[in-house]
Amino acid sequence: MLPLSPGRAERHGFEYYRHGTLSLYAALEVATGRVAGMPTARHTSADFLAFMDQVVAGYRRRQELHVILDNLSAHKTKAVRAWQATHPHVHFHFTPTYSSWLNQVELWFAKIERDVIARGIFTSVPDLRKKLRQYITLHNKTAQPFHWIYDNPKRRVRAIRNSLSVH
Repeated sequence: MLPLSPGRAERHGFEYYRHGTLSLYAALEVATGRVAGMPTARHTSADFLAFMDQVVAGYRRRQELHVILDNLSAHKTKAVRAWQATHPHVHFHFTPTYSSWLNQVELWFAKIERDVIARGIFTSVPDLRKKLRQYITLHNKTAQPFHWIYDNPKRRVRAIRNSLSVH
């Protein structure tokens, strides 16, 4: 996408060149809204464990930590199980298949997508990494927990003639 400007609608360039990609590991502390994040070149169990080492380092040595994860294969390797054996105070909980929306960090991923990635212009992978880290730093300066509120009974899931409908 091309940058927006006053009086000009969203536009797309006729050529698109992707300068590379990154994976982003992120952990949302639900009580504060603060995020620990680590952009990586790939999404491997070794990268995941490096991220978990970073996350665990931010807490007291034996503090119980509960980590909610999706069912990605990188989260379930022998290396991950060995890491867990050496960190008995860290507990992994996996969301059911196709239920990652239950994990509150997904709200934050949607936010970074809207705020940075969707209309971002990145000249290189290091530029993308820098902008992701800047966003995380700025987010944490004013972080607040997400509050899920259900206040509209008309928007509930109802069964209608043997099928489900969301209104």
